[in-house]
Formats: sequence, C-alpha cells, structure tokens
Amino acid sequence: MEELIKKAGILIEALPYIQKFSGKTVVVKYGGNAMVNDELKNSVMEDITLLKFIGLNPIVVHGGGPDISKALNDRGVKSRFINGLRVTDDVTMQTAQQVLIGKTNKEIVALLNTKGGRAVGISGIDGSFIECKKQYADVDGDKVDIGYVGDIVHIKHCLIDLLASDQYIPVIAPIGTDDEGNSYNINADTVAAAVAAAVQAEKLILLTDVEGVKDNGGKVIYEVHKNEIFEMINDGTISGGMIPKVLGCLEAIDKGVAGVHIIDGRIPHCLLLEIFTKTGIGTLIKSDKY
Repeated sequence: MEELIKKAGILIEALPYIQKFSGKTVVVKYGGNAMVNDELKNSVMEDITLLKFIGLNPIVVHGGGPDISKALNDRGVKSRFINGLRVTDDVTMQTAQQVLIGKTNKEIVALLNTKGGRAVGISGIDGSFIECKKQYADVDGDKVDIGYVGDIVHIKHCLIDLLASDQYIPVIAPIGTDDEGNSYNINADTVAAAVAAAVQAEKLILLTDVEGVKDNGGKVIYEVHKNEIFEMINDGTISGGMIPKVLGCLEAIDKGVAGVHIIDGRIPHCLLLEIFTKTGIGTLIKSDKY
C-alpha cells in the first residue's frame, strides 16, 4: 500500500505541470547515447508518446552523425570536419539523405508508433519547409567552402503546425533545401532551435550526454536566467563544447521560446523527470516570460 501511495504522490506532483503545459508545443532534440542504447530509445519514445496523450504537442528533431559516418566508412569515404561541421560533397550529401531520411527517421517513427503514438516522418525537403542557403566555414578569417552544408533562412511551419495540433507527432530529419532544389545537411541542434522559434514552442529540450550546465564546484545548475549566461561564459563556469550549445539556446529564447532545457538523455524517462518534477534533472535556461 505504501508503494501505491508513493506512486499516487508522484502523479499528484505532476498535475500542476500537466495543467500548465497542456496544449503547449515542446520541441525535443533527440540525439546522443539515447539514440544508441535500446533501453534508452524505448524510454524516450514512451516519454514522447505520453506527452502527446496528456495534452502536450511534442515535435521531434533528430540527429544521426554517427550513422552517417559509419555509412560513409562502409563506402570507403573518410569523414572530414571543419569547425565542427561535416564537409559535405555530393557523395556525403547523398549518404546523409539516405541515412537521415531513409533509415534514422523511419526507425524513430516506427518505434513511436509501437508505443501507441501516431508519428509522421518528414524532412525540410517536404513542402520545402526548411529553406536554407549554402553555409561557409570561417577559418582564420577566410571563407571556406564545406559543400552542401545549410544555413537556415526560413522555417515554413504550417506543415508542422497541422501535424502537431492534430493527433500526430512530427519527426524531423535535419535536411533543408534552397530555391533551386539543392539539398543541404544542417546541424540538428540548429534545426531544433529554429523549429522551436518558428512554432513559438513553450520548451526546447536538448537530449545530450552531459548532466547539464554545472557550476565551478561540478554541481548541476537547475535553473538559470538567460541574462546570466554570458557572465558564466566570461568567468569560465561555462566552457568548451557547452558554449555553442548554450548560445544556441539563447538564440531560441531571443526568438520567442519560453525556456530551453539541457538534460542528460542517458537517464531513463529523462523527459518526464525534467518537465513534471519540481527541480527537474538538467539545466533550464529561462526567458523573461517563463
């Protein structure tokens, strides 16, 4: 009986958050170890399906870099990166499309559907809803051509709105297109932030392989206001690979997203723990309107 009462208490703790976020849109950037470990895959898909059934509108944006690298390696093509961006020639672009759209996207859709969700897989090519232009890398002040890597110009979000506001869960592969019909590979974090801003999402949640933003003592910072981020970068609290991630979060907030969460996707049911508990498990970067 005590165990049952404890479970009831957990549901009651979640009630105010369910009420607060019912009808709101949540964009989930799905990546990291949660895409590799089968137990974590199932856990994340169960969380996303539950979000839909209790009244939220989840939108999933996924990565797939390791799968692309493996597919290229199988073809005898060596992956090259400049400033963290994959150099994408014709063969690499074709491979990226085959992997992201034909394999990874459909695997996520199928898994969500087995959990009872109604997922629909799309990419930015569908309806040309992710409009982009060619992106160049800056290397010591020089403009370097890195191939078919896209810089987002505009998100035509009517297609996503139609799906998410109905019974469907959109699952988006990070491939965009230009006005000449060329396809471009785009960083999945960038796509997730742009989509969240375009649909004015209540939350953008980034599944990562880190616990969140930590203070100088190594403890996770559970909440931080957007105005504190630059101070934390300047004093070294935020450093290394976390810097571009939090700057991307700030960009999404500046464009209208209420809050951005950086959470550890290696924790089972990480989405539910972050959204429906008082402290959460990762770092929430809050806007003024949160």
